[in-house]
Amino acid sequence: MSRRAWIGAGLAAAAVALGVAALGWGDFPVALSELFKKSDDADFARTVVLTWRAPRIAGALAFGAALGIAGMVFQTITANPLGSPDIVGFATGSYTGVLVATFYLGGGGAALVGGALGGGLATAAVVYGLTHRYGAQAFRLIVVGLGVTAMLHAVNLWLLTKLNQEVAVAASIWAGGSLSLIGWPKLAWGLPLLAVLGGLAPVLLPWLRQLELGDDAAAAHGVRPARARLAAVALGVGLVATVTACAGPIAFIALAAPQVAARLAKGPGLPLGASAATGAGLLLTSDLLAQFIAPQPLPLGVVTVCLGGIYLMGLLFRETRRGA
Repeated sequence: MSRRAWIGAGLAAAAVALGVAALGWGDFPVALSELFKKSDDADFARTVVLTWRAPRIAGALAFGAALGIAGMVFQTITANPLGSPDIVGFATGSYTGVLVATFYLGGGGAALVGGALGGGLATAAVVYGLTHRYGAQAFRLIVVGLGVTAMLHAVNLWLLTKLNQEVAVAASIWAGGSLSLIGWPKLAWGLPLLAVLGGLAPVLLPWLRQLELGDDAAAAHGVRPARARLAAVALGVGLVATVTACAGPIAFIALAAPQVAARLAKGPGLPLGASAATGAGLLLTSDLLAQFIAPQPLPLGVVTVCLGGIYLMGLLFRETRRGA
């Protein structure tokens, strides 16, 4: 295997190892050896680990990997480290779709997935429609995405005022991203969908590598840039929409995971496998911090946004020094 593949495998192994260790952490510490005993205490331990903690940890790893792949896709086609789905508004659009589905269709798994996917794709169509006429340059795409994001936040607040109080409070908490309500029934449809979409990423990877060389070079190698970008956007939006439907819009992971992975793996372009593994590790770490860093559990979004702010300040400082 190449050096990048080894690093990606190492990051994935570290994320899985952290997940296995986290199975025993919490207000009720459990030694994993207790799961194989036959007693009432062991039955309770199995319930805690397998029913309560395992789905949350599995969701964190899967959702983080999906966001890492989505961030890698969008940052590649925009050629900009800020070109992530939570910056350009696709994650916010997916959440808008979820709120619309909740308000008009009453929620439910299929309705939430359909709403998230429809909202994300509609947002992508608006952003690309507003930038395509003048050329979808990275800077213009990000600026337009920020403007669309601001408007969608206003729409989301208006939709929340239309929901009944109980649903609105739950939706408001969920708006920051939360893994507290993740269970096996939700993962039963979320994980297979993410597995299918994630399996398509290696298929699109050769196109993405050609796009990194520029549209003219990609076209000379037989790749249609417009078609490749459209397929990449559809894949990225599908990944983000599925995560949003399961856990709400989770910030920072898609933004930082590809850049962290690139600095670890090195080499040309953003690495796919390492981005997924880094995203899985970052989201699981963030969720563990949210649970244990304070006397009372914090919302996951509070931790990811704080980490994202630190990351952005570091990125801006680095770019400022480079330009000086």
